[in-house]
Amino acid sequence: MNHRHSSSIERFHCTNPVFVCVISYTETSTIPGITIAGASPELMKYTSPADSEFLYYGYCKCLEEVPITPDGKPTPAIITRSVVGATDIPFFVVDAGSMIKPLVPCISFDQEYGKNIAFGSAVDPGNVKKAFEYGNLLGTQLSKMSDLVVVGESIPGGTTTALGVLSALGASAEFRVSSSMPNNPHNLKNRVISQGMTNAGIKRGDLKSEPFKAISILGDPMLPSISGIAAGVLGSGGKVMLAGGTQMTAVIAILKSLDQPLDNICIGTTVYVARDQTSDLVGLTESLSEKSVPVYASNLHMEESSIDGLQAFSKGYVKDGVGAGGVSIAAILKLSGRINGENLLYFIEREYNRLVLSRHHTQASL
Repeated sequence: MNHRHSSSIERFHCTNPVFVCVISYTETSTIPGITIAGASPELMKYTSPADSEFLYYGYCKCLEEVPITPDGKPTPAIITRSVVGATDIPFFVVDAGSMIKPLVPCISFDQEYGKNIAFGSAVDPGNVKKAFEYGNLLGTQLSKMSDLVVVGESIPGGTTTALGVLSALGASAEFRVSSSMPNNPHNLKNRVISQGMTNAGIKRGDLKSEPFKAISILGDPMLPSISGIAAGVLGSGGKVMLAGGTQMTAVIAILKSLDQPLDNICIGTTVYVARDQTSDLVGLTESLSEKSVPVYASNLHMEESSIDGLQAFSKGYVKDGVGAGGVSIAAILKLSGRINGENLLYFIEREYNRLVLSRHHTQASL
């Protein structure tokens, strides 16, 4: 496990971590070329509920499809499911504005899905406030039952909305957020955000001290939900790992703008995000938090896998999501060095093979 920071990871050692996966949707994801987090634009709205169903069942209920692209690239939920299963980490799903409701038990934040940020009006301001408050209440409860709350997300188009919020808050984040694709569509993202700002009548940094307004104009319902959960845990003296890539820097920026203490929070991702040449997770986090928020990255040795679909993670596809990197780090911390990324790869490959086998069975029975 790599960590690009002087702060010791020992501080986040845990014996009973819990994982919370926040699922959501933004119409920003329907902008052509912005994401590949879904087999096609019309299937995009199924990505998040399908991920949460996969965590529970090992297959999807809202979709007939197996969550693997036609050329074999799986959802990152395959990593998360393998790791929580192998290491007994409990998890919960929070519905924070998923367009399609998942067929699983989930905690509802009573949110509408987010609109396209290009229009400069993304989330109802009342809903932003409610998402944060509900998150705060949930985080307070989670901190009583766990010594490390790991929070991840599934929302297609989420790096673009994160960039929007970062820009409104005055962070220099252009060309620094990651993407689900090897060719990061930075210019398209920047154009969408400029359009949204123009339509809302704001400029970069105008909302430096108004994070909720920044979210309502250029964000999505996932961001206030995760920020609220983190604030609830931190306010109760607990520890938080934000499990994800550059979207989580927007959560850091929101918490900072709200004057929340950032002592017991870190970001946990995969090396595929941390090493990504088309983004800058570590630099962005350091610039936002005056170097107080460490970034840890799990190495799952995907490039050594005999499975092409898993090797794709190390070649710049998807890279992280559904808390995959953070959950892997929490598992390694929980088991105090008794497992490592190579051991976890064994469980991930086993899950992948089960999934491919089930796809062949499905095709054979058609």
